[in-house]
Amino acid sequence: MYKGVLYMLLSSLCFAVINIFVKTLTNSYDFLSDIQEIQNYPAFELVFFRSVVSLSICMAIIRRKKIPFFGNNKKWLLIRGISGATALTCFFITLKHLPLAIATTVQYLSPIFTILFAIKLQKESVKPIQWIFFAVSFSGVAFLGLAGEKSLHIDPKWLLLGLFSAVISGIAYNAIMKCRNTDQPVTIVMYFPLVATPVMLVLSLVTGFVVPVGIEWLLLIGIGALTQVAQITMTRAFHADVAARVTPIKYVGAIYAVAAGFFIFDETLGLYSSLGIILVLLGVLLNTFLKQMKWFTPKS
Repeated sequence: MYKGVLYMLLSSLCFAVINIFVKTLTNSYDFLSDIQEIQNYPAFELVFFRSVVSLSICMAIIRRKKIPFFGNNKKWLLIRGISGATALTCFFITLKHLPLAIATTVQYLSPIFTILFAIKLQKESVKPIQWIFFAVSFSGVAFLGLAGEKSLHIDPKWLLLGLFSAVISGIAYNAIMKCRNTDQPVTIVMYFPLVATPVMLVLSLVTGFVVPVGIEWLLLIGIGALTQVAQITMTRAFHADVAARVTPIKYVGAIYAVAAGFFIFDETLGLYSSLGIILVLLGVLLNTFLKQMKWFTPKS
């Protein structure tokens, strides 16, 4: 009955596991020390490995379906690839420098920036009450940036980088919308790793390529493979149920992040950070619910 909800829960769980793998590889956390000491990987290399796996899968699908490799709407496909790769790289860097729950929550601002860019690019309109919801979310970021919780060692510059990642994600999502009537979904997905693979390989070599050993291979391949599973299950969630029911479920990822941060990475959130997370998610969720209401029909 609630197959869509189950798909979205699985998708959110996959993304949460990906974030755990990334934070483990960028910080050399020792919770796997009984198995192997983990090396410290730069974000560029993690994006590279993720992209290699994704590109291989996408190319196989395109070859099987005999779809034009470079697609049709090349301008927006390229924008999608560049913006997506940039946003993910910035997000992976914030996972290294911020508590897991905070880095994840700031990234959840991307739907707001998607709406803001869509005003110009998609000719969408915004209800006055939505600006209040936007303000609620951004006030949450302000709370996250308060210096009162020095034990968390939150540097405002990493919050700004996370915010920048959410902004660029908004551009990427608008590029996807620009291509939805011109290109196959697999082509749109493929442009991300198509752009990221060569760029991130060069940046990885310049900054010092870390040669994976042992269990690190499983973590790196797992990041790419779980990304595909997460994207597929998210797509199936929207096909199996109404958006109003499944969309809010993806924000359960914040709960996963808080739990993983506490039990795996020994991250304890204080008053300001907890309130900030709540406000960010509240603003985003209120916008989500509003857009799904039947009477909410913005003029294009």
